[in-house]
Amino acid sequence: MPGVTSAERRLSVPLATGGALSVLELGRVEGPVDLIFLHANGFNATTYRPLLAPLAEGRRIWAVDQRGHGLTDLPAEPSGRRGWHDLRDDLLALLDQTEGRPVLAGHSMGGTVSLLAAARRPERVRGLVLLDPVIWLPLTTLAFNLPGMSRMAGRIPLVRNARKRRADFPDLEAARKAYRGRGAFAGWPDAVLDAFLETGLKPSDGGLTLACPPAWEASGYAAQAHNPWGAMARYRGPVRILRAATGSTCHVPDRPPGLAHVRSRRVPGATHFLPMLSPDAVRETLVEQLDADGVASTGSAR
Repeated sequence: MPGVTSAERRLSVPLATGGALSVLELGRVEGPVDLIFLHANGFNATTYRPLLAPLAEGRRIWAVDQRGHGLTDLPAEPSGRRGWHDLRDDLLALLDQTEGRPVLAGHSMGGTVSLLAAARRPERVRGLVLLDPVIWLPLTTLAFNLPGMSRMAGRIPLVRNARKRRADFPDLEAARKAYRGRGAFAGWPDAVLDAFLETGLKPSDGGLTLACPPAWEASGYAAQAHNPWGAMARYRGPVRILRAATGSTCHVPDRPPGLAHVRSRRVPGATHFLPMLSPDAVRETLVEQLDADGVASTGSAR
């Protein structure tokens, strides 16, 4: 039966665990979800619209605003966080609201959360595409899981800088000027920056404020007491990893021992922000995984 295709729409998907996740839906509006995409820490679903929209014809794609980000209004309490299990559990609850077995994909934190969820519910996940996920060396991962390490992680410069991040702007143009060409946003096309700002800011006291509070972003960097290596060993479906050539947060080699189902590849010239700056390489890998599982862009409902 021909699928109904829409450019995009916003969904509020209720979770059995309480509350709802805000989802940017691209492509078909009925049938099983083909791809669920999770953003990096501090970003949001619309940031990845320029990456994902060209893949939407004949497919149903959900880009998710995770807890504490974008248009999702689930409680986001930074104190006491040790790992990304809260985000993993949100994704598992979202999977319970979908049909079929989608491909899970994500950037940075979003990739790691996708992996953690797949290990818990492997029968619901067709495959994984992880874009420079946060996967430390095994000994570093072990250290992060030791008691008291979450407090020590608060001293990491990335965490301290996130806590001090400017949160408030008088208007959209002021925010655009503050970000364009600077820091993590260096080299971003204007269309991608504007997509980030679209739901990365929300009204506050006559101006705008970050939808992801700096304290929540900082807690995401500090909370590393989870085990992606164990998750990779438990999830035996296909895993495709793209690593940055410089500044990578992923320490999975091309052929990780004992993990024949994992294909890890370094993208020449790519930085950690490869979805924004190297979108063609990312789309190629996403299509490979989608088509390998019979989710080709055919325009038919599945």
